[in-house]
Amino acid sequence: MAGLGLEGVTLAIIIGVLAAIVYSLRILVLLERRIARIDENLLRISHHLEKEELRIESEEKKIETVLGKKRVASKPKKKAAKKKKKK
Repeated sequence: MAGLGLEGVTLAIIIGVLAAIVYSLRILVLLERRIARIDENLLRISHHLEKEELRIESEEKKIETVLGKKRVASKPKKKAAKKKKKK
């Protein structure tokens, strides 16, 4: 037994490449699960913020009706243009 022949080296390379592929697929699955959890958390946070925003808007409407005032966007008054003096 002098060692591995050409077939043995080729077989070792193939097994090494397959092991690397399996390991990289394992890492990809773990990353995909982590990204899915992050996505679910973002959706949950956005729903929470939406509910909070709706609650605040309803409270604002109640306050406005109690005060008897409505929101009106007031535009600033335009200033009259100054006339140039003739010399």
